[in-house]
Amino acid sequence: MAQYGKSEYWDERYTRDPEPFDWYQRWAGLKDIICEHVKPNHLILNTGSGNSRLSEEMFEDGFTNITNIDISSVVVNSMKEKYADKQGMSYECQDVRQLGAGDGTFDVVLDKGTLDSLMCGEGSTHNTQKALLEITRVLNSNGVFICVSHGQPSYRLTYLQKADYGWSVKTQTVQKPMMGTTASSTSEEKDNLHYVYICSKASREEGA
Repeated sequence: MAQYGKSEYWDERYTRDPEPFDWYQRWAGLKDIICEHVKPNHLILNTGSGNSRLSEEMFEDGFTNITNIDISSVVVNSMKEKYADKQGMSYECQDVRQLGAGDGTFDVVLDKGTLDSLMCGEGSTHNTQKALLEITRVLNSNGVFICVSHGQPSYRLTYLQKADYGWSVKTQTVQKPMMGTTASSTSEEKDNLHYVYICSKASREEGA
């Protein structure tokens, strides 16, 4: 089993394959959903950023306060150099299970595949809970956590819908990119979707 929660795995992977890669979706596929909840002046934390173009494309669309973190120093150093000219977009080597930011620092935390990768490794339940507790800690009282996942609600909501996190959860879906092909007519609809979990502290307070 690949050790997705270990920095050594990702350092080796990014050394071997440094080309930009986006898990699940590019910005174009997520833009409509994210823009419902994120404003250009928001302070954004992008977890497990890797060498995705998501932050670059968001930056070009006016979201210019993005802190990107990744557990791999190899990819962080590479991205720091690549985007050195983009003031307001930073890269830091951090573990989502132990974030360096203070309480209530961010308006938005984005996750595209990071929790999924933790769930595939050793100690998945413990590591996922540590990550979610850190995410809710660094979000402010009106903050929102947007998690893009391949996991269906029957699996993911058991992790996300805990009272400890102080948020309410809504689920939206986006079609998987077809990579130049058409979806199989025999495949089930749920197999052609990615799930976007909107975990909002503000709506939790409104519903309290």
